[in-house]
Amino acid sequence: MNRHARPTAALIGAAILLLPLSLTAFNSGSTGADGAFSPFLTNTELQLPPDGVFNFTSVNIPVGVTVTFKRNAANTPVVMLVQGDVLIDGTLDVSGKPAAPTGSDAPDGGDPTDDGMPGEGGPGGFSGGYGTPVSSSLAPSDGLGPGGGRATVAAFESGSGGSHATAGAGTQPGTIYGSQLLRPLVGGSGGGGTASFWWPFGPSSNQTWVMGMGGGGGGGAILVAASGDIHLNGLITANGGGSSNDQSNVSTGGGGSGGAIRLVAAHIVGGGRVTASGGNTCCGRSGFGRLGGTGGTGRIRVEPETGGVLLLADPGVVFDRPADLFTPGLPGLAISSIATLPVPTNPTGRGDITLPAITADPVDVVLHTNGVPPDTIIKLTVTPEYGAATSTDSAPTVGTLADASTTVSVSIPEGRSVLMATTSFIVTAALGEHLAPYAQGETVEQVRLTASPGQPSRMVLLTASGRELDLPAGALAQGW
Repeated sequence: MNRHARPTAALIGAAILLLPLSLTAFNSGSTGADGAFSPFLTNTELQLPPDGVFNFTSVNIPVGVTVTFKRNAANTPVVMLVQGDVLIDGTLDVSGKPAAPTGSDAPDGGDPTDDGMPGEGGPGGFSGGYGTPVSSSLAPSDGLGPGGGRATVAAFESGSGGSHATAGAGTQPGTIYGSQLLRPLVGGSGGGGTASFWWPFGPSSNQTWVMGMGGGGGGGAILVAASGDIHLNGLITANGGGSSNDQSNVSTGGGGSGGAIRLVAAHIVGGGRVTASGGNTCCGRSGFGRLGGTGGTGRIRVEPETGGVLLLADPGVVFDRPADLFTPGLPGLAISSIATLPVPTNPTGRGDITLPAITADPVDVVLHTNGVPPDTIIKLTVTPEYGAATSTDSAPTVGTLADASTTVSVSIPEGRSVLMATTSFIVTAALGEHLAPYAQGETVEQVRLTASPGQPSRMVLLTASGRELDLPAGALAQGW
């Protein structure tokens, strides 16, 4: 802002749906800023942006081409908003990774640092738990995520599978979670790890260490929304990762649960495949151990506006008409106006508002909240181009939980200044549980919001155990 105008996997079945003609045209909301996406004859890994959202004009994935995604810092799901048509003859893959194969089972042989490593979750999914390296006193760990499978320290016992739409296998699988609406969009959970131990028991020259094994990663989550048609003749997969394929072992880590796939478009056609299966466990020494621990299934939702859909799916598909893409009602904070001048809808953070030279000082800054209890105090910080920053507390907000506001008067020096608003509040029990999937299953007790023109809003979740998770508020609003 300027003052005084200075410069500044396996197929289970087929599903078919027929819907009547819709009276309104579905709009994905894509800005088209990322242009057309059409990888040519080569597998492609896309780096997810901070909020996980791509704004394409069109998408064309040819036969033989697999598109994967590199997770961002906040581990958001993949959101592909498309102005036109989507053609998938190849593969879109957000699956979780399997646990790494273990190394030597001798304490003094091989590389023990590669033992017990978990599989990484797909984008928006959660990683598996660690197994115990040979001769280590460390305990194995549970799979991550709201449905993470439990680890085991018992000999010959496999780690439990992660859960999602269905429970994973094993003695202590994770909790079932999520909604058929896939709002918010949450991926699969990791499988539990196992401990290392001597085998066979008792004095024997044949004794050897049995390696602890990591759990598989949960499948990721992806939303593809197109204002045009989705032609799916290839594969979209969000499978959970399995355990290690080391067949010399007698117990295995749990598999990650399947993730989430949501398709929304004017028409969805083609005989392609969508899979969100749980990861398998493998393999257990013949005659010993338990092979349980397979991950639970994920969720698949398909929302065509009109027309018929024929898809092969594992697990089954939930069909419906297009609904809201993103989760409404999550907490938000915004700077609405400065000295009666409205803040642009898409501020850049540099010279968005220029105050006339006759503007009296101090100036009034209007702040708005949604999903934040009224009577909340907001701190507004003014950071000038030169000089020290100053902070002022607002009066308590007035309004409702859905829409409240307040005004704070601050002095703005000449030249460029950056304004930042911050507030924190204790959440209701219902909202705390709703936000738990974003805090790896922990109940959220408090939320801290930060808003500054031209910068992504931030949401910090504070859990009952004292953890703080810094997330892009925009990503939460977009349904992950």
